[in-house]
Amino acid sequence: MKPTLLILAAGMASRYGSMKQVDGFGPNGETIIDYSIYDAIKAGFGKISFIIREEFAEAFKAKFEPKLKGRVETDYVFQGFDLKPFGIDKEVERAKPWGTAHAVLAARNQVHEPFCVINADDFYGYDAFEKMAKFLTTEAADDTYSLVGYQIDKTLSENGSVSRGVCKVEDGNMIEINERTQVYFKEDGSVVYEEGGVEYPLANDTRVSMNFWGFTPAVFKQSEPMFKRFVEANEGNPKAEFFIPLVADELIKSRTAKFKVIPTANKWFGVTYKEDKPIVQESISELVNNGTYPENLWA
Repeated sequence: MKPTLLILAAGMASRYGSMKQVDGFGPNGETIIDYSIYDAIKAGFGKISFIIREEFAEAFKAKFEPKLKGRVETDYVFQGFDLKPFGIDKEVERAKPWGTAHAVLAARNQVHEPFCVINADDFYGYDAFEKMAKFLTTEAADDTYSLVGYQIDKTLSENGSVSRGVCKVEDGNMIEINERTQVYFKEDGSVVYEEGGVEYPLANDTRVSMNFWGFTPAVFKQSEPMFKRFVEANEGNPKAEFFIPLVADELIKSRTAKFKVIPTANKWFGVTYKEDKPIVQESISELVNNGTYPENLWA
């Protein structure tokens, strides 16, 4: 059974200032999602599921259906605000949905095979998709999940500090993940994170999560009770988000599942800030010029 690619695209793109999920970066207006889908199809994924807000559905279908028809199966998962489908009889006023792990849970009735989760606005590179497809078809089990671990110095923006999930790895498995909210390069090229006004060094090859996860459908049943507890604890906090690393952390600590860290030397790039856009365009242009991608991705 071919694995499925779940693309997290329900965010409102608040820092970027526009709907960056359908912004054009390639020579023919290709989006970052286009390159992820291209790599995923090449790596052997059998279905693409877009997790979106229902009001974005027409924009997404118009953008992706014409070029993907006949190439790969597509599906749409709607992430909303209604808690009743999760057995929670409450209404909580929020400006945004409940976060990435809630987005994954929204797919529980539509995904029945091993699957990978990625961000819509991150460029990951073919190596990550190839290694993840191999893991999902040969190693994934209900107690064995994975994430792609990028080198931290290959994931930073020149335009400001970023948040990164810093992984502690032992024997190839993640044993801990810590969210560092202010990570940046120093002038000498070293990497630090800041906390409480103090800088702490990070080795340049430290592995970080860029939200590229591999699961089996068992994670839906494993994470649903966690989500109920999270809502209970955070119903008065409209900005609280149920993130995938929270689920991973609980599964690791309860010894329910282990997370294999799949290393990649690929450079990650994305658009955290508006100023990142020309850098991403230039990076893609280089990959087209060196033959990594065709000039017209879907010709």
